[in-house]
Amino acid sequence: MSFLKIDKLTKKIGNTEVLKGIDIELEKGGFLVLVGPSGCGKSTLLNTIAGLLPITSGDVIIDNQVVNDLHPSKRDIAMVFQSYALYPNMTVEENIAFALEMRGVSKEERKTAVAQVAKTLQIDHLLDRRPSQLSGGQRQRVAMGRALVRQPRVFLFDEPLSNLDAKLRVEVRAEIKALHQNTGATIVYVTHDQIEAMTLATKIVVLKAGTVQQVGTPSEIYNRPANLFVADFMGSPAMNMLEGKVVGGSENPHIALFNDSVQVALPEAASLAEGKTVLVGLRPEAVTDASLIDPHAGKVAEVKAKITMVEPTGSDTFVAADLAGQAFTGRVRAELPVRVGEEFAFNLNLDKAVVFDPETTQRIG
Repeated sequence: MSFLKIDKLTKKIGNTEVLKGIDIELEKGGFLVLVGPSGCGKSTLLNTIAGLLPITSGDVIIDNQVVNDLHPSKRDIAMVFQSYALYPNMTVEENIAFALEMRGVSKEERKTAVAQVAKTLQIDHLLDRRPSQLSGGQRQRVAMGRALVRQPRVFLFDEPLSNLDAKLRVEVRAEIKALHQNTGATIVYVTHDQIEAMTLATKIVVLKAGTVQQVGTPSEIYNRPANLFVADFMGSPAMNMLEGKVVGGSENPHIALFNDSVQVALPEAASLAEGKTVLVGLRPEAVTDASLIDPHAGKVAEVKAKITMVEPTGSDTFVAADLAGQAFTGRVRAELPVRVGEEFAFNLNLDKAVVFDPETTQRIG
């Protein structure tokens, strides 16, 4: 049974419909990540859940209670903002304890609760400091502690890591994941970073222009994207899109790539007309060298293509190439001597191929 339910929610700002019939369900203890490009409506959706923005139609339901008309303070929700929003004149301990003090919790209980949360977040040695004396990562932990100490029904995170440098983002992201695993909290988290979405979520919602493009587990979103937008947005580098045609007639129907040098099986139950143009999606890790190809792959094809760009990342190398006028990117071992202008033998794991209709932009099968 869903603990948080967003039912046919719409939100208009002026004459603009920012959210268009959003339907989402999240179980108790789940970690839901709202992801999408800037302006897609994810922060607006988070603010409607919090009660900071009124909805135009639909329902927000928490633990079987419709909260549309409840004031934010009555929804039992804690929010962690991008900007930390700490009180500069208060110590860390006072910042974390403030919400409890407003609820009339005794000083002794507040002290105990703050000590437990501070230990969990590894900021117990900072309790006497003020925000100006803290690093960005420490401030974000304090903001998390202030939310955690309240033990709310739902935690809302609005791009909490966007102000941190790359190293701190990785550290604080790991702390948020550990926090979820250790507390079993129900979390809704907004980000434009698909890596954050993939590493944190139990469920991902991909938004575009106020509409839900796909809801699923990280694996479902990554491996079986519902449409071309999700395929392109989730993953870095993006999924390769190779143009192919349905050929072979009724005797041997398949999708031909690279002038029929590679044959891809049609998706199950797909009935496609002879000659129809389709797009075949392959992630870069499914386009690799022979030593990295999955040994359990059922169908592997080898193609030789000219290298157009090499991008070393340390752990491996991304290689852009061109074959029969089609560009694609593969991921190969870092120690391979690959050079621009040379020909390289790529192995394609066709078990990982996903087929899309370029006219509807939807996945086929």
